[in-house]
Amino acid sequence: MNFHELYAEYKDRVYNLVLQYVHNREDAEEVCQDVFVKLHEKLGTFRQESSLKTWVYRIAVHTALDFCKARQRHKRRFLLSALRLGGTEKAPDIPHFDHPGARLEEKEALAFLFACIHRLNEKQRTVIILLKIEELSQKETAEVMRLSPRAVESLFQRAKAALEKIIRENEGKG
Repeated sequence: MNFHELYAEYKDRVYNLVLQYVHNREDAEEVCQDVFVKLHEKLGTFRQESSLKTWVYRIAVHTALDFCKARQRHKRRFLLSALRLGGTEKAPDIPHFDHPGARLEEKEALAFLFACIHRLNEKQRTVIILLKIEELSQKETAEVMRLSPRAVESLFQRAKAALEKIIRENEGKG
């Protein structure tokens, strides 16, 4: 498969996957661009040790997580500098939920759910997104996350319990 075919096949899937992590269209577009630059650079090195789909998803997940980590570092630097400077700097934009597939009446409930998912640790958040939102199989999820299928199942059960607890603790707030 050449790059143009890869892009045509995966552009929507990658965008939707990335959107689950970054929560707004502008950031998702930026991260998608980064993903496809990486895919273009690495396409010749793809060794077919996993399916092309799981390879693409792995790169997309790691790129999205790197973006989120960089955004968190930026927020921490802002808070520290604001404390030192007496709060004269403008706060960085906090991501808001803006998924094009959500109907208006669903947005509030989905925003709450995604905010709760976002509070999970990185691995738990990823397993929920891949299994339940992206609907990858347990085997595909294991390949993307480089875990065994049993480890994915265990991680999913822990993520589900943690998410249920977060939801219970935050219902009625806001």
